[in-house]
Amino acid sequence: MTVQRSIGLGALGLGAFLLLWEGLVRSGVLPPALLPAPSQLPAALWREIQSGFWIASIRSSLGHYLMGLLLGALLGVALGVVTGLSRVAEASVAWVVRLLRPIPGLAWVPFAIIWFGVSTGGAVFIVGVGVFWICYFATLGAVRSVDRDLMELADAYGYRSAPAKLVKIVLPAAAPGILAGLRTALGQAWMAVVAAELFGVTGLGQRMMQASSLLATDIVVVYMITMAALYGIIDTAFVLVQSRILAWKA
Repeated sequence: MTVQRSIGLGALGLGAFLLLWEGLVRSGVLPPALLPAPSQLPAALWREIQSGFWIASIRSSLGHYLMGLLLGALLGVALGVVTGLSRVAEASVAWVVRLLRPIPGLAWVPFAIIWFGVSTGGAVFIVGVGVFWICYFATLGAVRSVDRDLMELADAYGYRSAPAKLVKIVLPAAAPGILAGLRTALGQAWMAVVAAELFGVTGLGQRMMQASSLLATDIVVVYMITMAALYGIIDTAFVLVQSRILAWKA
């Protein structure tokens, strides 16, 4: 299937979905007070843009998102590399991981509020926790799967020190798995951002909560679509970067 045909079919499917949605609302099958018709959304978006809430909310949420993603990814990848290379290190943190991993990110919200208050720090913490585990396990698995024959080959070519093997062998070989984990973390981070902001931190989640309390469902849907669009842009950019980094595999 050509790219043009794939895009065309996608656009056709989206158009059919919007027409069905519009028809169900206009016919009364879906109550307009509970779910707005797609035709109502442009006006709602324009009102939010004019009020300044839309831009301000995006700016705040992107700040929480990017800082939490960076913090969680760096810590997760770093610990994953260390434990992936050392059985001793993995055994040392095994029970800590078993203890903390099953705890949902939302369970940390009370502590985030106590430690950081209703602030950017708390939102970044919640996002970082969610991202950390995804990156940690993805990196651990990727490093563990590196062919040990490559290590012996590195010795033959003079890369005998641990830092040299890490840079020349381990990270390049584990890069596909690490990047796959990072891509998964991109979506998880958005969910964590919204969850953190629902508790009062300025951003898209807070604005959605304010709108829902006023039964302004058109505003809620506008921000849902905004989050979907932002994720789509970020994911597309990440895929382009990923393809450049892994060009050697082509």
